[in-house]
Amino acid sequence: MSYIPIADQKEEMHDPHSFVAKYVWSMDHKVIAIQYGTIAVGVGLVALVLSALMRLQLGYPDTFAFIDPAEYYQYVTMHGMIMVVYMLTALFLGGFGNYLIPLQIGARDMVFPFLNMLSVWVYLLSVIILMASFFVSGGPTGAGWTLYPPQAITEGTPGADMGIVLMLASLAVFIVAFTMGGLNYVTTVLQARTRGMTLMRMPLSVWGIFVATILGLFAFPALFVSAIMMTFDKLLGTSFFMPAMVSIGETLEHTGGSPVLFQHLFWFFGHPEVYIVALPAFGLVSDVLSCHARKNIFGYRMMVWAIVAIGGLSFIVWAHHMYVSGMNPYFGFFFAFTTLIIAVPTAIKVYNWVLTLWEGNIRLTVPMLFACGFIFTFLHGGLTGIFLGNVTVDLPLSDTYFVIAHFHMVMGVSPVMVLFASIYHWFPKMSGKMFNVTLGKIHFWATFFGTYAIYLPMHYLGFLGVPRRYYSMGTTEFLPESANALNANITLAAIWVAVFQLVFIFNIIWSLWKGKKCDGNPWEATSLEWQTPENPPAHGNWGPELPTVYRWAYEYSVPGVKADFVPQNIAPEDVETVDGKPYVGHED
Repeated sequence: MSYIPIADQKEEMHDPHSFVAKYVWSMDHKVIAIQYGTIAVGVGLVALVLSALMRLQLGYPDTFAFIDPAEYYQYVTMHGMIMVVYMLTALFLGGFGNYLIPLQIGARDMVFPFLNMLSVWVYLLSVIILMASFFVSGGPTGAGWTLYPPQAITEGTPGADMGIVLMLASLAVFIVAFTMGGLNYVTTVLQARTRGMTLMRMPLSVWGIFVATILGLFAFPALFVSAIMMTFDKLLGTSFFMPAMVSIGETLEHTGGSPVLFQHLFWFFGHPEVYIVALPAFGLVSDVLSCHARKNIFGYRMMVWAIVAIGGLSFIVWAHHMYVSGMNPYFGFFFAFTTLIIAVPTAIKVYNWVLTLWEGNIRLTVPMLFACGFIFTFLHGGLTGIFLGNVTVDLPLSDTYFVIAHFHMVMGVSPVMVLFASIYHWFPKMSGKMFNVTLGKIHFWATFFGTYAIYLPMHYLGFLGVPRRYYSMGTTEFLPESANALNANITLAAIWVAVFQLVFIFNIIWSLWKGKKCDGNPWEATSLEWQTPENPPAHGNWGPELPTVYRWAYEYSVPGVKADFVPQNIAPEDVETVDGKPYVGHED
């Protein structure tokens, strides 16, 4: 029996025949992607409200009686964990990963559609477990989003009873959902590419999501086992992380555990997690920049290998989060060195984005504005990371607002800029409608300037020595009055940014209902997802025949071609040239 490539096989698509099968228990990757995105945005709005409550307390202490110290620390913990894991990871990988991978590689769907459907519902279950902690006795955990023991499970910490147990259970369930989806992404990329779609012809969006998924499959088990082990410490009295100690006058039953072991396990997950979020963002923003600059991505192969290098190096830098834990100075030197090394492939990507824009025919669309905003915020956040990668500088800055400013510029503002760029860019493909451009530009400028008004002053507060995670600064001799004034101004800027996110939500909802219909390729893009026979793509994506790929995904501003761009699936002999001569494409 001869081998038939997957791309040539006639698949049985099992089209849904009811509303429930089509929109609830759907096995269509596009519907699952929107389900992921809707849940992630919903839980992200909860985190946004929590951040506004935190800022009210910090900007105007002793003003709001309903925010007490215990609740403040619960807000800090839930905000951090939701944004990093349940919103950003789920939206980049579950949302855009699900939507784009089959379309951009020319597949009909994920390789395991049923497993894909299960993953989104298990993800929803993890969110429900997490949200349930708001309604149990003692409320959610207030141990900080890093959940360090022994504090996390010891009496006196907010949510030390059921709150921490639900948090740990929710993380374990989330990792099960991620693993289901992650195995799908990796297998689909390796096995279901259409004819002609070599690895080096894949868009950078697929590369970023693919490598990030591999990172997650290696890194999330460290968090999974640490969550299980801490749950045992809490419920069964084991001593994985809990040392012999006295708490509130009582000698606890724990003996011989190592709290630092948890830190190693957490950050072995935690630092790759930065790139589990960042690498998809790098890929998505590369596609947006190239399309709207009407120019091929500069140094495609260099970009691919930079993504792979960042992924590999991310596993040997984790302990730069632990300089204050008392590690051996030789280890500090090693992790400082590897931290600076990982900046090299990251800087290469920034150079390539800037050189992609250089002399491009830039169209300042809403997606392009957010993509350019990402370059600014990521560059500024990355430069402050070089400070914190140095042991001697990190020690005094470690527990100050400088870390908050750096972390949010790199891990908060920058990825969110890419998310907005990507949502605006692919919204016409997902909905068949065009969004309101004026509202989109208002959303961008308010968000861009607002986030700088929040996080630039925080760097100054960090240099002053203002500590992070404090409920109230009180009266201290080493803090000038300007620190309190800045905190109030930061609060106003944070509320400003939060309010303007309602403009985005209104724009999306209004456009789905009243937006103008658009054709299948309003941005004149070259990658496969814009070449589907229907807009939005139907179940199965490609109709009776899968596309054939003839070139890479960045053939823009091609000399001698009538249309300015050449899609991946147009055969060379079918490309219309100005002078009628045969088209000679990019050698990839």
